[in-house]
Amino acid sequence: MKIKCLLVDDEPIALDILATYVQKIDVLELVGRCSSAVEAFTILQSKPVDLLFLDIQMPQLSGLELLRTLPNPPKTIITSAHREYALEGYEFDVLDYLIKPIPFDRFIKSVGKLLTHRLAVHSPTVPSEEEPFIFVREDRKLVRIDLRDIISLESLRDYVKIRTTTQEIVTRQSISYYEELLPAEQFIRIHRSFLVAVSKIKVIAESRLEVPGQTLPIGRNYKYQVFEQLQVKHLLRPPQA
Repeated sequence: MKIKCLLVDDEPIALDILATYVQKIDVLELVGRCSSAVEAFTILQSKPVDLLFLDIQMPQLSGLELLRTLPNPPKTIITSAHREYALEGYEFDVLDYLIKPIPFDRFIKSVGKLLTHRLAVHSPTVPSEEEPFIFVREDRKLVRIDLRDIISLESLRDYVKIRTTTQEIVTRQSISYYEELLPAEQFIRIHRSFLVAVSKIKVIAESRLEVPGQTLPIGRNYKYQVFEQLQVKHLLRPPQA
């Protein structure tokens, strides 16, 4: 399902940049762009909107004042040149707060937060219309990866190698970013350099585990957390004589 987006900003250049970013991500659909919060209010009464990119300082009605008028506002990402409104923005339960000028990788991270939220609210007993997925930037393109296909993620300093059942992708990002993005019940950090899919773990030993095609170390500082989550804490105890 496409995520329907509405852009609200009184700066034409800012609207152009956001529209370009939205068009680069296949899962997003641009349903409108507004130069004022008043115009946005009208559109929100007549069109379904899943995600609102909202500037704060605008004539007649500010972005935060717009949110106050909406009984059930869509998920909102604030886009502003002013850091001082950040705390007030989060009081409206906004998804993220982006400071202009907005880099594309920071924009992707915000969209990733919405996708993570959507994964979290899916009931495990009700199948979604589509398998959960993320988009990963590789070179100058975005690659879709289904979560069920991911085997492991490996930190390579400023890059991360993502191994799936069909391919390997290297993207410029931190492994901590993916640790935060991916569902914690499905992915586990086992080492400062490795994050693995729980469903792909085949063998667990005291200091290592095996996934398809790899034997990976379990870091000393991660051991208790790993064994706790995998419910194999008895491996921490020496065998009885």
